[in-house]
Amino acid sequence: MSSYLNPELINLYKTIQTEVQELINDLQKHKNSAEYFQEIRKADREENYINWSNVQKASRFIYLNRTCFNGLYRVNSKGYFNVPFGKYLNPTICNEENLLACHKALKTTQIELADFSKILDFTEKGDFVYFDPPYVPLNETSDFTSYTKQGFNKHNQEELRNLCNELNKRGVFFMLSNSDTPFIHELYRDYKINLVFASRAINSAATKRGKITEVIIKNY
Repeated sequence: MSSYLNPELINLYKTIQTEVQELINDLQKHKNSAEYFQEIRKADREENYINWSNVQKASRFIYLNRTCFNGLYRVNSKGYFNVPFGKYLNPTICNEENLLACHKALKTTQIELADFSKILDFTEKGDFVYFDPPYVPLNETSDFTSYTKQGFNKHNQEELRNLCNELNKRGVFFMLSNSDTPFIHELYRDYKINLVFASRAINSAATKRGKITEVIIKNY
């Protein structure tokens, strides 16, 4: 099975867990301007990026998320973040209260950078697992699945379903969210599928943003 990993995201979680005050201090240095955004966005394309501290990389991750278009996380085939500037007047780049709350919640959490199949090494009967994979596109023009440079295709969705089957056999409870598509309904036809409404802001046409249905899949 191929690995679909996001080391930048895992570094963020670990930094919040162990160096939250340093992260808060660094976040307060950022500026909300198009020129500054471009400078920070292209940083991972520079040779010196390897020398950035974990705090600096985590700060960059949050800054780009808070100031890019619609808070979308997307990378190109080389793994470089490629979402444009969001042009917000006063975005909340440093939410200190939220970061401290997350720090408290993550204090005793084990955070791993690993393929989703590794969950089999950490679970036993009676455990609960929640999966939030890249969603299946609603149509051919809405392919927002590039959270990692490898992408996440139909075959990977099938691998995840097979993993859920194995968890079910072991008596592990699982919940999974995904888009409301015929493919997902067929893939998880042996499990409970509930529809929920979710807000969507990512669409080039404003008229197509708003409430859409998603699915929550459970084996219990």
